[in-house]
Formats: sequence, structure tokens, C-alpha cells
Amino acid sequence: MKAEIISVGTELLLGQVINTDASYVARALSELGIDMMFSCTVGDNNGRLKEALTHALERSDLVITTGGLGPTEDDLTKETIAECAGAPLVVHEESMKRLKEHFNGRYMGQNQMKQAMLPEGSTVLLNDRGTAPGCAVETKEGKIIMMFPGPPSELIPMLHNYGIPFLMKRENASIFSMNVHVFGQGEGAVAEMLSDMTDASNPTVATYAKEGEMYVRVTAKAENAQKAEEMCRPVAERIRERIGDCVYGINVDSLEQLAVNLLSERKMTIATAESCSGGLLAKRITDIPGSSQVFEMGAVTYANRIKTLLLDVPEELLEKHGAVSEEVAAAMAEGVRRKSGSDIGIGITGIAGPDGGTEEKPIGLIYVGLSDKDGTVVRKVKVFSHRRPRSYYRYTAASFALDMVRRRLEELPL
Repeated sequence: MKAEIISVGTELLLGQVINTDASYVARALSELGIDMMFSCTVGDNNGRLKEALTHALERSDLVITTGGLGPTEDDLTKETIAECAGAPLVVHEESMKRLKEHFNGRYMGQNQMKQAMLPEGSTVLLNDRGTAPGCAVETKEGKIIMMFPGPPSELIPMLHNYGIPFLMKRENASIFSMNVHVFGQGEGAVAEMLSDMTDASNPTVATYAKEGEMYVRVTAKAENAQKAEEMCRPVAERIRERIGDCVYGINVDSLEQLAVNLLSERKMTIATAESCSGGLLAKRITDIPGSSQVFEMGAVTYANRIKTLLLDVPEELLEKHGAVSEEVAAAMAEGVRRKSGSDIGIGITGIAGPDGGTEEKPIGLIYVGLSDKDGTVVRKVKVFSHRRPRSYYRYTAASFALDMVRRRLEELPL
């Protein structure tokens, strides 16, 4: 099946909004074994959208549109597609019911109600996060047009919960994916390790970069989900073996989720003392449901006197080595562990920029200390890139801390 994506929205053309929808949909189609042929962006204009749809239907079997399904006057995608497909818009009763429940007695004008108008005979794709449903409509020539809302928070669950199952039903096959999560190795290095595996067609193996880490997705297509999973699993395990202990899990949500799980399983607790990361490590841990069972306290000790006041970091240590040093990271970890009574204490200090770096201690230099009953270990992290924002250094510091916790609890080298 050949497919293309039409992204609708003047805000996309003007660069006011980054088009993440097209990237996400393209990856999903690729994993289904559907060939992506073209992708274009069209403003909120009926004539130009109709022209783009006409060309797309001439050369592709499947056309996916994103955006233009809302209640405003410039949301014209449904009307244009209905015209191209020769299917008049009719009220979809279930969508109208959901719309009325959403407004809950509040005034609902005609512009809002038009969101429940869909091409006659279409398959409705419910919107569990918003008011505008999507749909799939088949043209007289047997081509498929699928409409999705523009906001990623609505598009992504609609695509996974309703769009992909619709396509799989037509393909008469099942898809299963496994994600091998990696921290401590870049995408380029991992791609090189797996160069002989990434050309495979079923299962497919593809590398993807994330903020401060990466993952490898293994995807198989088979007559049923169980068979597809059976095809994926040995490949995922082979990838784990090749990459080694930089793999922190298969189909896990995040480093922080894994850290909370490991602490919970061992009935252990943790406390954090942060400087350059500004409390981000504590936030990431406490974002996880159930973290109250393992997280004792978090302290943001930016100023040197606060490091001494709250964590008992000796003044002479700060004067001799400076706040950004191995010695201070160790003292912070030990201090917060001692003050909280936790099993593990973490100390983070570093230079996140954009100012404050020196030749001896440049921007991107970070020290992460971990203290537990077996002693204290400090990891020196160098993330030297002046093009990175402060947020990147802060996130990376927190990620290294979580990885150290993971390694300590799994008895891996730090």
C-alpha cells in the first residue's frame, strides 16, 4: 500500500507551529509496512487543499490528513474531503452525544456542532482527548482517506487506538513492536553496532534518538499478535546482548520508572540533593505513581552556604575544590542520605551555562555522587556542546543520576 500525508494548517506553513504530526504518522505507517511516498503541508484554504488531495489520490492508495477538524471557520478539512470523496456530510449521532456530554449543558453553537458532521458511510475514529472525531472514508475508486486532528495529544491516541487497528484489519495482519531502551550510547554508535540488522524487513530494526538517550524499535508483522511478538523477542534479546549494560530495559516507560520500580522491589528509599539540575531529578522521580513509597526528600542547594547549612558540606571543602567538584558531589550525596535516613543519597553539581564556565571547568561539566551503605561513588559527566540549552544539561544530569541508581541496584559497573 502506498501512502502520503497532507498536513493542514496555515500555522504550519508560517513556521509558527512545528509539524511533529507528520513525523509521528510516518513512523507509524512505516512500522505497518506501508510505503510512504509523499508528504506535504497545505494552508487553511479549500482550493489548495482540494488540489493537494486530488494529486494525492491519483498516486497513492492511502491519504492521511492531520489538522483542520476543529470548530473554527478555517477548519475546512472535512468539507473538502467530503467533496473529493463524493460523500455528503451527515450527523454522526455518537459523536454528537459525546460533544453534548463534553459541553455539559453549556452553550454549544453551530460551529461546535459541525465537529460531529462526518462524511456519509465513513468509519469514525473516536477522539478520547478532544471534541473533534476523525474518520476514514473510502472513495468510489477504492482509495482511503483518513482524517486526524492536529493537536498531537489528540492525534497520537486516536492513531494508536483506532487508526492503526482500522488499517491492520484491512491488511488482515497484526503488528507487534518492542522498544530496547539505551542510555550511555549515542544513536550513531548503536546504529553501527546493529548495521547488519537494520536492513531486515520482518522484523524491522530501527534506531531513534530521544532527549539524552535513544531506543531501538523492533517491529514484526504476522497473522496474529502472538506470532508477531514471538518474532520480535529473540531479535530484541540479541540487540540487548550486543549493546550490553547500556540497555536499561525492553518496553519500559523511562529511566525514572525503572528506578522507582527497582527501589520499590527492594523496599529501599532515596533522597536527592541538587544544584545545577534545580530539582529536576526529584521532579522526575515524583512524577511516577507510587514514588511516595521510595522517595524521602529532595533539596535544591544552589548557594554554597545552603550546601553547608542543610547538607553539612564543609566550608573548607567548598573553598578548596569549588562547588563543582567530585569532592562536593560526594559530600552532598552523603549529607542528604544522612539527613534523610534514606538508603541512597544522590548529589548533583555542575555548570549548566550559558555563563559560568572556565577553561578548567567548562559548561557541561557535571558531577553526580551516589552514597549508600557500601560507600560513595562519583561519576564525572562531560557534555560539552555550546549549542545545547540549559535544560539539556539539567535533564542529562538527572538521567545520569537515575542510571547510576539503576546500575547500583542491578549490581552493574558504575
